[in-house]
Amino acid sequence: MKYFLGLWLIPMSLFWAWFGLSYYDMNFGFSFLSRDIHNLVFGIYANLLGTDYETIVTGFIKACIFDSFIISAIVAYRKRKQIKAWWQQRKSSDDNYETNQESSVVAAE
Repeated sequence: MKYFLGLWLIPMSLFWAWFGLSYYDMNFGFSFLSRDIHNLVFGIYANLLGTDYETIVTGFIKACIFDSFIISAIVAYRKRKQIKAWWQQRKSSDDNYETNQESSVVAAE
């Protein structure tokens, strides 16, 4: 499972780091982080797909969000027993806290 998450997290981190730095033109002397390369890459994608530049950027964002939900669902499914145990422990500690609070209240005279 950790390899699965690594194979998802590493490319996503690299892509979004490049996207953020190149979008704001923080290139630190590297040409691949410049805004010109950013526009060129997304312009090539737009030409290949026959769509607008803005459509490509929003498509990447939507795809990454969708992928993140799918990965989260897979992880939650694989760890469902641990999540259920945590939830039951949490609920029982909340119930114990409420009963302790009710029993410790002294009636005013």
